[in-house]
Amino acid sequence: MGQDVQRRADRLLDRISREPLKGAWRATAIITFSVTVVAGLLIRVTDPDTFGSIWAGLWWAVQTTTTVGYGDLVPQSTAGRSIAALVMLAGIGFITVSTAAISSAFVEASRRRREALGAGSDADALLTAQAAEIRALREDVQALAAEVRALRDPEVRP
Repeated sequence: MGQDVQRRADRLLDRISREPLKGAWRATAIITFSVTVVAGLLIRVTDPDTFGSIWAGLWWAVQTTTTVGYGDLVPQSTAGRSIAALVMLAGIGFITVSTAAISSAFVEASRRRREALGAGSDADALLTAQAAEIRALREDVQALAAEVRALRDPEVRP
């Protein structure tokens, strides 16, 4: 059984390393969902006067995890407040990891674009071609501006 768990963990880590954005999001979502459900159940047990049902506990846990915090249900016991602190940290962690994963995806896309341009001569050739195109466009704009001036004032001829 220990080897089976190890094999599953290795496969999961391999998938995460191949697709870090998807893997980070999936792992964080699973952990956040688990924390939310467990916290909803625990808050009902630790603070039954405030949370009259499991559903009220789950509602509170979702609000707290998503950092909305309407304030309609607030834990009164020390244990309940401790659970609240952990759920808040899990919610902040989810937002943080999601933001980092998205940023990482943008950085990776940028890196791939730079690699696609190629190093050295390909990139230099592209820049040279773009500079020549910009010069040609500038000359066209100057010629058009001269024509417009000539049309406004017939005495000024290009």
